[in-house]
Amino acid sequence: MVPLDRLEQITGRFEYLEAQMAEGGGDIAKLAKEYSDLRPVVEQIADYRLLLDDIAEAEAMLADPEMKELAEEELPELRARLPEAEDALQLALLPKDAADARPALVEIRPGTGGDEAALFAGDLLRMYQRYAEGRGWKFEILEQSLSELGGIKEVVARVSGENVFARLKFESGVHRVQRVPETESGGRIHTSAATVAVLPEAEDVDIAIDAGDIRIDTMRASGSGGQHVNTTDSAVRITHIPSGIMVTSSEKSQHRNREIAMQVLKTRLFDMERQRAADERAADRKAQVGSGDRSERIRTYNFPQGRMTDHRINLTLYKLDAVMGGDLDEIVDALTADHQACLLAEMEG
Repeated sequence: MVPLDRLEQITGRFEYLEAQMAEGGGDIAKLAKEYSDLRPVVEQIADYRLLLDDIAEAEAMLADPEMKELAEEELPELRARLPEAEDALQLALLPKDAADARPALVEIRPGTGGDEAALFAGDLLRMYQRYAEGRGWKFEILEQSLSELGGIKEVVARVSGENVFARLKFESGVHRVQRVPETESGGRIHTSAATVAVLPEAEDVDIAIDAGDIRIDTMRASGSGGQHVNTTDSAVRITHIPSGIMVTSSEKSQHRNREIAMQVLKTRLFDMERQRAADERAADRKAQVGSGDRSERIRTYNFPQGRMTDHRINLTLYKLDAVMGGDLDEIVDALTADHQACLLAEMEG
């Protein structure tokens, strides 16, 4: 049962925000954001209260001989809807990750497996590109380094759109592939891996970087040869001295490279701070899905059997071609539901 006084507080806050916005007082953008976040919660509260009122009204009708039969008919159906309404309300009341609505940086690097791991990293990049296209998101590659066979040595992409981080944040971890590599002449199945890190993009208010804490170097960008070689010293490398984080960007414009490198640096520092806070919360309990442990093997893509298995929730799908083509919603929805169940269990515990 959800405490009714808590529901009153939320509804009262929503009405206060509505009044403040109507008067034009305070920080309108900040008020509008909180108002927008609370609206679905308040709508769920209204539905729940209406159901409670209907049940109370039907129970009162039992005392009226003329209405008793109708009440006895309605009550079981109304009471049967109550557990579902309570569950929906509990989900609406779950603490929200403030970063869920933000754009995300997706970083992909090959792990064990040499050339095959680099090729698989490229496959993962295309998988996320197609998923982004399907959801109408913008997918922008900020930095990319290719292997000789056309695989990925490292790639950093920015994904922007509606609820990007909320949908991608469970992708962080080690992705393992089992298949016969293009480089294998004997037809043997190899296992290799790539790591994915999904970071919520930092905003200026999140991280302040002291100018004395960074070193900025310009250098000649390395290219794949021919016309793609950058012949000016436009590439930028920024080193954050306290953390040792090093970021490079090698677009054609040095000014743009500074912008990109600083944004990536802020995002990585912001992610470090989020990880530290998450580690503190998880210190006394087992880390849950979404903890961001990027050394954890989260998923296996088995090509000979057309099978994808997510090891965190024991989900197996036999539609690997569709998954690699960007059909990730079933996986993301299952991971989100599991995460919500864990949060509910914590609240009840």
